[in-house]
This record gives sequence, structure tokens and C-alpha cells, in this order.
Amino acid sequence: MRNPTFIPPPAAVWHQLIQTSTVNGGIRGYSGHLLVEHLGVSLRRILVGSAIGVAGGLLLGVVLGTVSGIRLVVEPVVTFIRALPPLAYFSLFIIWFGIDETPKLWLLAIAALPPVAVATAAAVHAAPVGLVEAARALGASRSAVVRDVVLPSALPEIFTGIRLAVGVAYSSVVAAETINGVPGIGGMIRDAQRYSQTDVVVLGLFVIGLSGLLIDALLRAAENLLIPWRGHTA
Repeated sequence: MRNPTFIPPPAAVWHQLIQTSTVNGGIRGYSGHLLVEHLGVSLRRILVGSAIGVAGGLLLGVVLGTVSGIRLVVEPVVTFIRALPPLAYFSLFIIWFGIDETPKLWLLAIAALPPVAVATAAAVHAAPVGLVEAARALGASRSAVVRDVVLPSALPEIFTGIRLAVGVAYSSVVAAETINGVPGIGGMIRDAQRYSQTDVVVLGLFVIGLSGLLIDALLRAAENLLIPWRGHTA
């Protein structure tokens, strides 16, 4: 017979969805917060952390893609950071910044930065040489060439890097909410894990997965809107 502690039936997961989304007998959701509130806090952390990481990755990627000397030195460092699991440096952030929001946002930002930096550097480095030389021949400054020629041609790859970065940040939210993570969907999962509430854990995983699909769909829609020339060679 299947042990519900290890594999909860769908009915148990559905029951927890109802329980965590409502107030029952004076108990509000899970740990005093409704499911939508847990998700909202996690999404806010992901939004802020991803925004910081994407901004830093764009700036770093442009530098790496346009200055070869810096690229040779810094790119291995970016690759090194990308290879580290989030929990590896989260402990340092806890020591440095305490257990409030700061280490969580730092972790998500650092997790989101490398994909954008690598994608931007590669796309900028591969900008059409003919267009760059034509712009310079017309008297465009270096910054104008980067702004008006290099970045528009690199935008499709940059947007792919942004989608990957948001995905990495989202997958890191459980690690970010390991310490003092309630309210938060990752914190809810970690707390339920301690008490072997597998149905709550499964519910949290479904919420993360479904909301992740929605966020990626929104990013795809934004990509189609902002980069209509993607996939067109002429």
C-alpha cells in the first residue's frame, strides 16, 4: 500500500491547496500566511534579485564583449561563479548580511547575473562587422556604435539570457528562503519538509512550476513585442 508520507494522493494535495488558501478555524493559510501571500513574497524577491542580476549582467556583458583584454581576465571568474550551487555562497551571505532580505536578494542576483553576462558578451562579440565598420565610417562614436548597432543586433540573444537568468533565479528561490524564508513559497516548502508534510511540499512545487511557466510565457510575449525582427534575416 502506498505510504502517503512519501507519495501524497492528489486529493491530499488538493486539500492543502484549499487549506493554505483560506482561513480555517482561526488558522490563516500556512504559518499565518495565505498561499497567494507566500507566492507574492517569493515573486517580489525574484523580481528584485533578477532585476539587479540582469542589470549587472548586461553591463558586464557589454564590457566583456567589447574589451577583449578584460574578457580574458573576467570571463573565467563569471564561469566559476556560474558553476557554484546557490547554497555554496548563501552561507557567506548569511554571515555577511544576517538573515533578513539582503542575503536572499544577493543570492538571486548572483544566480541571475552569469547567464545574462555570458549571453550578452557572446552576442556583442558576434555583432556584424560590416555594420559596425559602416557606422564608424560615418563618424559614429564608440558608444554610439554600441548603442545603435551592436546592442540591437545582440538583443535576441540577450533576451534568451534574460529568460535563462529568471529561470535560474526562480530555481534558486528555495535555497534563498532556507533561512527565515516564511512568508515565501520556498520557505513554506522547507518548513513543510521539516514536519514531513509531503502534500504541502508537492503543492509548493506545483505552484513554483506553474508560476514559472506563466513568467516564461510573459517573457516570451515581451520578447515578441520588443524584438519583432528576431528570426528574420532581412
